[in-house]
Amino acid sequence: MPSETPRIGYVLKTYPRFSETFVVSELLAREARGERFTIFSLRASADERYHPELARVEAPVQHLPRPEKASSAWSALAEAAHGDPVITAGLARELPELLAVPVTEAVHAVRVARRARDLGIAHLHAHFASTATTVARLAGRIAGITYSFTAHAKDIFHEEVDEADLGRKLADAHHVITVSEFNLADLRRRFPAAAGRLHRVYNGLELQRFPFRPRAARSGPLRIAAVGRLVEKKGFADLIEAVRRLVELGLPVEVRLAGGGELHDELAERIRLAGLGDRFALLGPRTQAEVRELLDWCDAFAAPSVVGADGNADGLPTVLLEAMASGAPCVATDVTGIPEVVIDGVTGRLLPPADAGALADALAAIAHEPAAALAMTRAARALVEREFDGARQAAALADLAAGSLEHERAVA
Repeated sequence: MPSETPRIGYVLKTYPRFSETFVVSELLAREARGERFTIFSLRASADERYHPELARVEAPVQHLPRPEKASSAWSALAEAAHGDPVITAGLARELPELLAVPVTEAVHAVRVARRARDLGIAHLHAHFASTATTVARLAGRIAGITYSFTAHAKDIFHEEVDEADLGRKLADAHHVITVSEFNLADLRRRFPAAAGRLHRVYNGLELQRFPFRPRAARSGPLRIAAVGRLVEKKGFADLIEAVRRLVELGLPVEVRLAGGGELHDELAERIRLAGLGDRFALLGPRTQAEVRELLDWCDAFAAPSVVGADGNADGLPTVLLEAMASGAPCVATDVTGIPEVVIDGVTGRLLPPADAGALADALAAIAHEPAAALAMTRAARALVEREFDGARQAAALADLAAGSLEHERAVA
């Protein structure tokens, strides 16, 4: 191990990924504290656009080749074991586990383990309790180092989540992070034996990138912004219906929705059928800089999340925090961790999910009660500064990682 700050390996399914801005923000905040990282990307990115902030990340990226056939597993085993008795012993010990997971994950785990040994990596951390954590767990066990992971939303709520597999990951991790008190309580209820390893650390923001701007008195249409992937759990169909009702009531409205996804065509057809073609724009994916411009443009920000038919739900959308930091009056729904930041009548308007009528009423109230909206935005900014400062979150993550490194030294 080098005498300087030990290096930590970040295991990510895909890096960079356009929709996962929180990963880049987290790395930047932790690097600013002097921590050193190597990123392992298990899949090549298919995104056509990238956020400018990506260029500020100093961590080198190791892109792991995707094995094309099962025989690759055996060559990976031989290659990894060569000349390293720790890896050789780890492979013999973990062979039953390696054979039980998909070949791709097994090969990636073996390669991450070997590269971790070669690079002097002392700890592995993964985002999402799915593929990346499967690889980090097995790689850590093979290389004889600790691992941790951050659980978000789909990876713990979706109906296809394997409870036994998730339980093993929780049991073996040095620590587990999740992004809301709702998630924390849910995981502790489902996995009481792992309660002591579970920690809530909110996703943090670089607050200087989201200056607070009080909204001026509205002189034209109510400008509504929304941001997110075009998938069921974001609830954008309800936003379309809410806007249709506002227009029907005579309130001039302009909506800009940033994001791409599988429901694009369906939502575009809903907009057409509602007669909103000249009022409701689907912008497609936007960079963080463009999202900041959108937040500065709007009079209100809508996050109408729902719980999907498959159990999938939002965790705590980072862009909602960005909107609150920026001074946009926010309307959101009572789903998972959102009530931890949107306190009804205090920091925004909190509504029941899948209620387009309530959503329309809340947006109309922002248009008609500017003084109340301004008071909520000031309280929202104060809450974000208090609870979501990226530097503070990075310190919490560093403390947890330091515990894993102390553990490594104790057992070495």
